[in-house]
Amino acid sequence: MIWAILAMVGVPLWLCAVGIFVLVYRNRQLRKRHGDIPVRVLRPGKTRWVRGHALWISDVFAWRGSPAGWNEGLFHAVAATVGSAEPGERKALRHLGDSPAVVALTADDGRLLRVAADSEHRDAVMGPFQPQPADQP
Repeated sequence: MIWAILAMVGVPLWLCAVGIFVLVYRNRQLRKRHGDIPVRVLRPGKTRWVRGHALWISDVFAWRGSPAGWNEGLFHAVAATVGSAEPGERKALRHLGDSPAVVALTADDGRLLRVAADSEHRDAVMGPFQPQPADQP
């Protein structure tokens, strides 16, 4: 349907195809970058988990929603606590495995961002707040 509307307006279909290709190609590049973490993000004040990819830059959690990147955000975290998904959240997080890790990131102004990842990426989601092993003599 959208193709017909664009053709009627006069936009060449090859230009639309190139735009879609660039969008898909750039999204694949983001998923293959070093430090990439596939996550679900529950933004403050929202009730729906958003699928995306994230990475840590120092103490800033940067994430981008998939596939086109219309949802993205930077979150300066001062604390993080890890837990497990509540029974009501299991359905929304079903593609993250049997025991997804849910990390609550706290900002300095008190805002709370909840991030879920599969158990394989539990340490990566904690970022700079992951517990360090004790030094042994």
